[in-house]
Amino acid sequence: MNATAIAHQRNHRSSQRSAGSLTGTGHLFRFALRTDRVRIPVWALGIGGMVAYFGTVIPLAYPNQAALQTRASIMQDPSGALLTGPGYGINNYTFGAMVTNELLGMLAIAAALMSIFLVIRHTRAEEESGRAELVRAGVVGRRAPLAAALLTLLVANAAIGAALGAGLLSSDLVLADTLAVSAGMALVGLVFGGVAAVTAQLSEHARTASGMAGAALALAFLLRGVGDAQALGGSALSWFSPIAWAQQTRAFTDLRWWPLLLCVGLFAVLLVIAVLLIAHRDFGAGLVPARSGRGNASKSLIHPAGLLLRMERGSIIGWLIGLSIFALLTGSMGQGIVESFEAQPQLAAVFGQGAGGNVLRATLASFTAYFAMAVAVYAVVSVNRLRGEEADGRTGAILTTSVSRTRWLLSSLAVTVLGSTVMLLGIGLGLGVGAGISVADPGLAWEFALAGLVYLPLVMSFAGLAAVSYGVLSAGRWWVWVVLLASIIVGVYGPLLNLPEAVSNAEPFGLMPRAPAGELDPVPVAAAALIALLLTTAGVLSFRRRDLEAG
Repeated sequence: MNATAIAHQRNHRSSQRSAGSLTGTGHLFRFALRTDRVRIPVWALGIGGMVAYFGTVIPLAYPNQAALQTRASIMQDPSGALLTGPGYGINNYTFGAMVTNELLGMLAIAAALMSIFLVIRHTRAEEESGRAELVRAGVVGRRAPLAAALLTLLVANAAIGAALGAGLLSSDLVLADTLAVSAGMALVGLVFGGVAAVTAQLSEHARTASGMAGAALALAFLLRGVGDAQALGGSALSWFSPIAWAQQTRAFTDLRWWPLLLCVGLFAVLLVIAVLLIAHRDFGAGLVPARSGRGNASKSLIHPAGLLLRMERGSIIGWLIGLSIFALLTGSMGQGIVESFEAQPQLAAVFGQGAGGNVLRATLASFTAYFAMAVAVYAVVSVNRLRGEEADGRTGAILTTSVSRTRWLLSSLAVTVLGSTVMLLGIGLGLGVGAGISVADPGLAWEFALAGLVYLPLVMSFAGLAAVSYGVLSAGRWWVWVVLLASIIVGVYGPLLNLPEAVSNAEPFGLMPRAPAGELDPVPVAAAALIALLLTTAGVLSFRRRDLEAG
């Protein structure tokens, strides 16, 4: 090494020592905003636009107070509170109360997911890809990437809160309560962004860090749901969930601001933990060391399907446990559902005619459709992971062996089919076991375990859409999510949105037969299976004809 190089190296080390831990934060923050210049406005405008549309159509769908009170009766049922919120203001139900009870929880989950993805993308994912190491080669402080990610998190949630507030104000709602709802959703996003900042220090893999943060979000939703289902207005269990804190402001009913201080406090604690943890780990590593593999690989890893299954195993198990537990808790409210519908025939008519077991089956069949929407999200995520494998160069390495492109893509879809099948069985079994114990009918477990599989062809249709997107690659993946999210929004909020009949009738999850509440119509199931087959074929053909992305 010559004298010039030695002098340069010494100067570089000296500049690094003199640099503070936050040096370079401003440059990284501006770069992060530029990277997310499309994502953040899309999230914000999507949420704000949906709320503004709700404000326009609710008076049309529920033109008088009697109609609104019929809607409020859903909140008095434990199953309604489980999926929505605590049920404030139901004695004089208004659009504002509907926002707090039925929309705020779901919108807060959207903000939380955006926040988790954002923080992991700008911290752990950058380290795992090696880009952060190149950045740190300059005069950049150790905590600068985390600080830049958190500043971007603040901007993103402020944008979402502002968009939500604008959407609510367009419906002439009270300003103070609107600000409370907007702040509550933004603060929930910040809390789970803080959770992601902590998990990014624990694991050396972005996928694992995202999974841990996502598990925390699922637990928060579960605690909120079970707590709100136990008592009108929520129980003590509800207060263990940040999502509940946003809804406990009682906006548009009896406003109180202090529950939001819990969000602020928890976010501050999470920031302190993340900052402390980053100082106690090596760059690129996690505090929880990765488990060493076996000395000799299993024979199943020789085959692409076995390799992909091993990679997806943790994700499948996590989704299965979360969905099955939630389904079991939902089904366990079966007796309460029957009693509520017998007391309120107008509410029973929403799910099916009559009372007792028929209405119970019809209601749980509707819940099966909601759970199937979550499985469809898993299926799209599972197929989209192939993009990361290709971008990192692993797909190219595998395809240099005897594995063909067709076999590689079909192996991935086979693993997605297996994971989706297991999840649908777990969901059906959870609903059936819970309801069977509640109403003393053990046969429900078997009925619903098989009924969940009705949605498998539809789930694989969305996986086929993701395969087409991956096969083309240059088309991006955003349009797949638009189709899926539109289907979910119409399926869940269709009656509220007052959509044209043609749109409501075309919603794919609503087209599936609601087994075991009625006769199984094989036509929509077969049609979904055919669509899945055609989309899979198109994905394989397009993947065979394009160049691989450079790793």
